[in-house]
Amino acid sequence: MTSDLILEIRDLDFAYDGGSPALEGVNLSLRQGESAGIIGPNGGGKSTLLKLILGMLVPQKGIIRVFGRSPEDARQLIGYMPQYHQLDGAFPILVREVVLQGTLHRNVWGRVPAEDRRAAAAALEEMGIADLAERSFSELSGGQRQRVLIARALACHPRLLLLDEPTANVDPGAEEQFYSTLNCLRRSMSILTVSHDLGFVSREIDRVICVNKHVSIHEGGTFDQAAADRIYRHGMHLVEHNHACFCNCGGEGAK
Repeated sequence: MTSDLILEIRDLDFAYDGGSPALEGVNLSLRQGESAGIIGPNGGGKSTLLKLILGMLVPQKGIIRVFGRSPEDARQLIGYMPQYHQLDGAFPILVREVVLQGTLHRNVWGRVPAEDRRAAAAALEEMGIADLAERSFSELSGGQRQRVLIARALACHPRLLLLDEPTANVDPGAEEQFYSTLNCLRRSMSILTVSHDLGFVSREIDRVICVNKHVSIHEGGTFDQAAADRIYRHGMHLVEHNHACFCNCGGEGAK
């Protein structure tokens, strides 16, 4: 594995409980500084692929290396935002406590070092939501919850960020802010984003990873309507986006 290759998957097969393969013959690589969008139909294996990279699932065949390590050994270098519907929005927890969860892999349960409190505060600041720290997570809007969950993923200072359908169930304004935030974060880390927004993946990322049991790779600028039709096999249409930068990461347009 070369020094700038942060993710390498070779000849991977995976099936749930001995069933038919959910993923088969997967070969994939990602280099330092690259961002990729993962697309494909429901049930095609997108979330499964993320869980394999995180070490939450183990392939029946093949090799996964993240930063030259096994997924389990590389977890502290990975930030992960799960799908919105996987979380209980009514659970009574403060925003700062949600973000602190992103540092728990480093700590003994019940003990939160000052360093991790500072990391959580910095992540909230980076996402422009420091004023929400003492609010209940259940009181927030969909867009605010989304930014809190990204802050949680950033609290461990990841080198690779995995986002699973981050714009699901949020309004168009929150979606626009997310894409501008993602453009800012790309300056400091590599990002894998599962998304159904084909316009976003066709323009805003370096590579498009099409997942439907098998995996095919397209360079961002070469993913077109014909490629979308092949992977989805029904009428999914590309829609263009143009985003300014809303996050507090510096650079022109940030606010």
